[in-house]
Amino acid sequence: MAGPTTAESGERHQRESGPHRPPRTGRLLRLRMLIILLCAFGLVVGGCIWLLYGSPWLRVQRVSVSGARVLTETQVREAAGVRLGTPLISLDTDAIGARLRRRLPRIDSVDVVRSWPRGIGLKVTERTPVLVVGDGGKFVEVDGEGVRFATVPHPPAGVPALQLTVSRSVGLRRFGIDRLTREAARVAREVPAAVARDIRTVKVGSYDSISLELTGGRSVMWGSDEKGGAKAATLSALMRAAPRARHFDVSVPTAPASSGS
Repeated sequence: MAGPTTAESGERHQRESGPHRPPRTGRLLRLRMLIILLCAFGLVVGGCIWLLYGSPWLRVQRVSVSGARVLTETQVREAAGVRLGTPLISLDTDAIGARLRRRLPRIDSVDVVRSWPRGIGLKVTERTPVLVVGDGGKFVEVDGEGVRFATVPHPPAGVPALQLTVSRSVGLRRFGIDRLTREAARVAREVPAAVARDIRTVKVGSYDSISLELTGGRSVMWGSDEKGGAKAATLSALMRAAPRARHFDVSVPTAPASSGS
């Protein structure tokens, strides 16, 4: 009997040795596809970087200012120091805000935002003076936290003067002018609105001896800044109960007093 032919032997060997491995050309195709995808990804990333940093389209062309009342928009822009043509993405908004507050102490806070594609917005909040201190013919504005933030040639309308009559005593050495100024500013801020309109001078004799001079020759002994809310409510009630009184004492809000007529 004749043995198997060569073709039959080849088929049997193929069945016994299992399926064929993927052809070499398939691995090459997958490798090429991976290289193409990596190149495409690199092009996209490079394009994005160029768009943000190198292209002329996403660069600062305008700096807008809002919220300024006393300061001018030009002053704010110049203090911000934002150069036109700078890529928007490279601007440090925190540094711009810090620079503005340092160069313009009148600014209490500022919000620096990118306005894509070509703008920067500066939204400033200015400090509001609650007291003014005379200084050699000029006047220093003081805000509600006792911060001296601006020197002006004329006192702002409706802002009471701060008069420090503190002697070189133990109290002054203990608290200091800055601390006493903060206390006076807080008192001016806590006084009822109806009374605040009539304040002409806030006098500070010591930490616990702060008084107010009002229009019409009236005065208020406030004491220290402690229990400010209770003192404000007591003063309002006392003025309603004794509308013709000239002197009021709320330094101890549980035992107020009024005198004069």
